[in-house]
Amino acid sequence: MKKTDSNISADLQKFIEKFEPNKFKMLARGIEIRGNNDLHRSITFAKDLIERMKLKLAVHHSADMAMYGGFEVINL
Repeated sequence: MKKTDSNISADLQKFIEKFEPNKFKMLARGIEIRGNNDLHRSITFAKDLIERMKLKLAVHHSADMAMYGGFEVINL
């Protein structure tokens, strides 16, 4: 289990523990996950995980983020 910042939400902490991203950057409203080789699969898995675990999170992505294999998971 990775140790993360103590001021993140419980839902985001649960997501990080289950998703186990290799690279992520803390944001004020969530995390940015970087360096995905299969971006579509990672985004789909993240959305499914959030729904299945009933977390108060959302996935946000844009074309700019796709250029470096990234997307955000943000608190709602």
